Amino acid sequence: MTNPTLDEIERTLKDAGGENRPPAPAYTPAAVALILRRDASGVSVLFIERSPHDGDPWSGDLGFPGGKVEAGDAGPRAAAERETREELGVDLASARLLGRLADIEGAHLPIRVSCFVYGVTGALSLHPGGEVRDAFWISLEALRDPARHVTAPVRFGGELFERPAIILPVPGKPVLWGITYRLVMQFLALLGKARG
Repeated sequence: MTNPTLDEIERTLKDAGGENRPPAPAYTPAAVALILRRDASGVSVLFIERSPHDGDPWSGDLGFPGGKVEAGDAGPRAAAERETREELGVDLASARLLGRLADIEGAHLPIRVSCFVYGVTGALSLHPGGEVRDAFWISLEALRDPARHVTAPVRFGGELFERPAIILPVPGKPVLWGITYRLVMQFLALLGKARG
């Protein structure tokens, strides 16, 4: 699926039917939005760079808009949409929900992340809030490029680790690693299976 349509991506996600169960009591539920834009040049994925904040374990990292599921949220999807409004000023009510990836658990913190995939066409007006330093689009082609897949030193909780990562084609940005990297790899693997 070199240059998939949103319809093809929706079918792929539906066919995958990833397992999504409630998190165990020891895990904090969180949700993110993987937002895709389809235009003449192909499909791109929206990433955010988090602002540096003391006490935020993901301070300065790349990710998708999202955060913890709060008591007032109707569920993980509502949390992903609320966080996207708060972080980027984007209302996903008019976007097309394409599906959901299988939930994943954090490697360093007891968190369980649900990822909802949305498709948009045309321009999307982004207004990053205080939690977001930058927001930008990266093509699926760049995410798939094997030359960009590396093992890189990353810092988490004051410790240095070597982790699988992707170097994005945006100067001055940190590598993409951790939970978001794992979600991206899950998504790319699903698209790869659909192509076969």
